Amino acid sequence: MAGTKKDAMNNGVHDYTAEDMYVRPHNPEVLEALDKFRDHKLGFMIHWSPACQLGIYESWCMSDDSADWSKKDVDWTDDMNEFRQQYRNLRTTFNPIRFQPEVWADLAKECGFQYLLFTTKHHDGFCMWDTETTDYKVTSPNTPFSSNRYADICRHLFDAFRERGMDVHAYFSKPDWNTPYYWSPDFTRPDGKTDRNVNYDVAEHPELWEKFVQMTHRQITEIMTNYGRIEALWLDGGWVRPDNKGQDVRIGEIVERIRETTQPHLMAVDRTVGGPYENFITPEQTVPDHPIMVPWESCVTVGKRFSFNYDDEFKSARQLVHMLVNIIAKGGNLALNIAPQPDGRLPAKGMAALRDLGTFLKRNGEAVYGTRECAPYMVDGMAFTRKGSMVYAFHLYPDDSSEVRDSFILPNFGQFVSVSLLSDDGEVKAEEIEEGKIRITVLSRTTPETPYADVFRIELRDL
Repeated sequence: MAGTKKDAMNNGVHDYTAEDMYVRPHNPEVLEALDKFRDHKLGFMIHWSPACQLGIYESWCMSDDSADWSKKDVDWTDDMNEFRQQYRNLRTTFNPIRFQPEVWADLAKECGFQYLLFTTKHHDGFCMWDTETTDYKVTSPNTPFSSNRYADICRHLFDAFRERGMDVHAYFSKPDWNTPYYWSPDFTRPDGKTDRNVNYDVAEHPELWEKFVQMTHRQITEIMTNYGRIEALWLDGGWVRPDNKGQDVRIGEIVERIRETTQPHLMAVDRTVGGPYENFITPEQTVPDHPIMVPWESCVTVGKRFSFNYDDEFKSARQLVHMLVNIIAKGGNLALNIAPQPDGRLPAKGMAALRDLGTFLKRNGEAVYGTRECAPYMVDGMAFTRKGSMVYAFHLYPDDSSEVRDSFILPNFGQFVSVSLLSDDGEVKAEEIEEGKIRITVLSRTTPETPYADVFRIELRDL
């Protein structure tokens, strides 16, 4: 799946920018931040808004051009104008009093996550920080949670994650379906229909579009100035771009201003747009078939959706481990999304799988964090990573009933000093069996159950 100049989507899932469209940054501080980002491998992604109360798709069901897939849970009305008003009124009942940012951060740390990616604002325009640009925000008196000590959700969440040594990435939607500067009531269609784009001709009404640009810049500046160190500005809504209806929000202008004033290291992620302000590319709900040799991050859900759903089904820990290994072997990061409940807690079933992932990473994190891709990447059921003079080999077991193997044939990466099993304290031996091949034999194991993966450390004399 390779991105094009238009933001292609299928049921709300974005395409991603092709590797050959990547523009390497020149800024040394941004390059340093990208290298650190690639070391981290695993991000804790959160989609959260008042829409969680209904368990429906966040934002998308407001737009008629997405209704065929996003409105399946909206079964009480066919009147879209009425529905959009009902959606916006969810702010008046949003009161997640069981939200404890420190608990979220502790859970993320326990599960092996290295950074947070949080939705400061989705396409619906609801702001999860104390913005001065709109009253459609979590700290508004119209939102009951505004009286809670954690009302400024972004502030408390960002601080909690940083205090535990994790970085912060800020998701920000370029389109805003609440502001009259994007969906202007003066240009509402007679049939009331909407699509995801601006609803007026930008060329004919440049003054209105400029108000939208200034609001966007002001909101980004608030987040980047008042909320501590932010590693990445993760911009969603790739259809907001100059070559689509003239929707130029001048991302380069605001990013460079932020870099000059408060966040010189800031990674910009203008996803699906390409060019100098998409510092890493973002496959969505997918893992690329082949290694990508530029910085990238797959954003994938633990459940079936990015937003909370009462009937969601969650991936198993084995699936999560295998997906992470698949991604890091191809040179990427995984932003793993879990959606909070309306009361502010993280769903227990989803967190159970994440805790098991964390247990795996406690034993095998050496083969994950700080590594890079290693040819042949994935072959014959094995995946490989590297770090300095170490090569790591993963053998993935498909299910709990898989027969545990004791013998493995691997490529010979060079003269090896030692081979050991990270995921078990058992005894291992290795021998060169033919040119370009080695055999690893597990002589004993300390755990009888089928592991998610056998992970071998191969120490080389010379990499």
